[in-house]
Amino acid sequence: MPLLPSPPYRPAFPFRSGHLQTVYAARLRRAEGPAYRRERIDTPDGDFLDLDWTTVGASRVAVVSHGLEGNSGRTYVRGMARALNLAGWDVLAWNYRGCSGTPNRTLRLYHSGATDDLDTVLRHALSAGRYATAALVGFSLGGNLTLKYLGERGTGLDPRLRRAVAFSTPCDLAAASAEISKPHNWIYTRYFLTSLRDKVRQKAVQFPDHIDLTRLKHIRTLFDFDDAFTAPIHGFDGAADYYRRCSSKAFLDGIHIPTLLVNAADDSFLPAACYPVEEARNHAYLHLEIPDFGGHVGFVGRNGKETYWSEVRAAAFLGTV
Repeated sequence: MPLLPSPPYRPAFPFRSGHLQTVYAARLRRAEGPAYRRERIDTPDGDFLDLDWTTVGASRVAVVSHGLEGNSGRTYVRGMARALNLAGWDVLAWNYRGCSGTPNRTLRLYHSGATDDLDTVLRHALSAGRYATAALVGFSLGGNLTLKYLGERGTGLDPRLRRAVAFSTPCDLAAASAEISKPHNWIYTRYFLTSLRDKVRQKAVQFPDHIDLTRLKHIRTLFDFDDAFTAPIHGFDGAADYYRRCSSKAFLDGIHIPTLLVNAADDSFLPAACYPVEEARNHAYLHLEIPDFGGHVGFVGRNGKETYWSEVRAAAFLGTV
């Protein structure tokens, strides 16, 4: 039954507000995360990726992908890493290009469809031969990467990759971009655009002949930013083309390993198009859960302090391998 019933997640007051869940989990949570061991690897195109490991000597590894303008240090990543360590998983939390605190070498940054970098990370994790089993966990943009990666490769995945979980995933990028630009989400748009503008300014110092900073004055929405910078830098014909080609919703039919998608009903970032009910209804591998609460990458535990529901849910789903 891939279309799962609403799970029995009911947080305590006041965390029945999606906005409060989103803000609290992102800005106020204090996750006593594990100590990371950093490793830098080269990419096939001459760039690098910074990976953060936390290991318990397990024979299985989970690769965790963060959200837009996030990194491995975000509390939702650290909380998940800690929970999976306790459940008997080694964890590799990777940082996208330009997200590890060090500017990357090339003009290219990261985007919602850059599954080649996820493939590089997974291949590296499995290359030493220590792991019999692997899993993927993705949040928001990282959830889209995860689902797109699985769907693109279909039956061609490494057989050691057995399960995946995606939380708060904008699987229809065009619809999600339009939703986050609505007035009730202005504070989130402002936060993301501030960070993205800074990143483009930094990139312009490295590549002054390729970045036109005068376009920044016209940026009001994420669509504007993607149209002016994300799309042309990464070879897309504008934001609409980028969204069309990189939305994981178009790749869901190709998923061939058990995969859990959890999008909360009160996630203000996600419009109806990001809840692929019909796609999941008769899907052999895609399991869709829509809890009533959770916000965007929230899923707060009781009193906001203990292990979050998303961490418990991911460990349980992955534990059935």
